[in-house]
Amino acid sequence: MSPSDSVASWLQIDPLRPDQVPLRCWWARPAGTPPRGGVLVLPEVFGINGWIRSVAQRLAEAGYGALAVPLYARTAPELELGYGPDDLALGRSHKERTRTDQLLSDVGLAADWLQQQLPASAAGLGCVGFCFGGHVALLAATLPAVAVTVDFYGAGVATGRPGGGPASLELLPSIGGTLLCVCGAGDPLIPPADVAAMETALSAANAARVLAEVPVQPHRLVLLEGGHGFMCSARPDHCPEAAEQGWSLLLEAFEQVLGAPGGRG
Repeated sequence: MSPSDSVASWLQIDPLRPDQVPLRCWWARPAGTPPRGGVLVLPEVFGINGWIRSVAQRLAEAGYGALAVPLYARTAPELELGYGPDDLALGRSHKERTRTDQLLSDVGLAADWLQQQLPASAAGLGCVGFCFGGHVALLAATLPAVAVTVDFYGAGVATGRPGGGPASLELLPSIGGTLLCVCGAGDPLIPPADVAAMETALSAANAARVLAEVPVQPHRLVLLEGGHGFMCSARPDHCPEAAEQGWSLLLEAFEQVLGAPGGRG
């Protein structure tokens, strides 16, 4: 499928409950054919910028309906930044004002909308996040609608959660689907102690599932050569080889759970 075989546009998802707010999302999907699955795309601290929209576009070209969801809908609903130092400082200032309950409420609203765009036979949703969006993707994996999640270099999951509280890794027993964490081996924001904590928590969650005879793909952690942000072609730490490996892992994870092209399983 080529870019001409997909369409994309901004849209607003209106709140359904008092704890929710309007979401200005980017919606990319195949043209002329129903999507074979739905994917929530959670951005870096820089908002739904051109690179995040390109990720959604690439997923649409792979046959998925991809919805990029704002994580700062309550403080900067239309935030779209570049990758300079001032952009980073502004993005981080909004990140510090987020709360886990509000993030889950917003991503849950987006998930409800996305499910309505898919056939009833769809095998749940996929979710992918990068940087801060990677951390939020791990949180979003606890939503019942999410069947498979890919967390790219979601820093801080071993030490806390947005708005304060225990490590987000403690939520792993609440994840009903499968989780793939992909990190750069040279990422200064995810030190070896955090990597070890992630490996321990994922292994424990997998062991509990085996005992409970839960029939899902196991959680995994994959380390690739690269620093923080290696997937993003607009960032100084972009590593093309690792990015291609990461994209292959992403598509493989989605196809195993959401169905391969032509299979729509």
